[in-house]
Amino acid sequence: MAPIISITNLTKSYASGLQALKPINLEIHRGEIFALLGPNGAGKTTLINIVCGIVTATGGRVLADGHDIARDYRAARAKIGLVPQELCTDAFETVWATVNFSRGLFGRPPNHAYIENLLRDLSLSDKRDHKIRTLSGGMKRRVMIAKALSHEPQILFLDEPTAGVDVELRRDMWELVSGLRRQGVTIVLTTHYIEEAEEMADRIGVINRGAMILIEDKKTLMKKLGKRRLTIHLREPMQRIPAQLAATGLELKAGGKDLVYSFDAAAGADISSLLNRLNELTIGYKDLQTDQSTLEDIFVDLVNTAPDLTHAPSMGPKP
Repeated sequence: MAPIISITNLTKSYASGLQALKPINLEIHRGEIFALLGPNGAGKTTLINIVCGIVTATGGRVLADGHDIARDYRAARAKIGLVPQELCTDAFETVWATVNFSRGLFGRPPNHAYIENLLRDLSLSDKRDHKIRTLSGGMKRRVMIAKALSHEPQILFLDEPTAGVDVELRRDMWELVSGLRRQGVTIVLTTHYIEEAEEMADRIGVINRGAMILIEDKKTLMKKLGKRRLTIHLREPMQRIPAQLAATGLELKAGGKDLVYSFDAAAGADISSLLNRLNELTIGYKDLQTDQSTLEDIFVDLVNTAPDLTHAPSMGPKP
């Protein structure tokens, strides 16, 4: 199946000499939730704005559902909905009017039933006749989502959609996203809440300094790059790691009360041999605890090692 978004050698440079995007190559599969992660200034919003037709690329090509965003921009943009970071609505329009107007901008015929359902799903039904300027920040964010969905796009970009919003809106929005995905809508999101990406996304892309440093299936990524940690809670605190254990990579934590052993989740570890060695050295322990690294841990490691990855990004498996 052809990807719904195909990005080939996409670049963006400014007159100042800043190269905001180095050649980006990315395919987004139809119906998936793709999370784009990266630190501030990495190029996430620039990439999204180019695909959505807000910023002009310096080079490269983007296809949205087979339509070139430059040569066939009307058809391409009709496929796309965008919820930007900034709240940008007409403060003196009503909720109903602004959402309906957005639908008309894309040449879609009136569909009051669809708009009614959309407002209901976003808990905006009772605000339909309120002017935008009277709404709270969270309600304005809901209106932005409704505007982005008003023309029934097949691709939805969410650029930091839950930044600074309340827990209720975050929960409602992810329920809506899950419903859209079941309907076949492709979701591309950027977020600083990495736990959201870990919970929602099918694939993860990490961008840093304008370069895509990794694109991978989420489960595969966590399996390949995730680490497991064994924490050994000691009976008596230690001052230092014994020389006999120096080669194990153990770390002393919690003021000498814990020994921490980290190992690759995929490779596993011979924990029984380690525990036998502790017994031989008469190092007593009272409890063991294991945990696995989160997507946030992996993200931080990737960004910190970005210079080593920018030349060989993994495109990840195709579905």
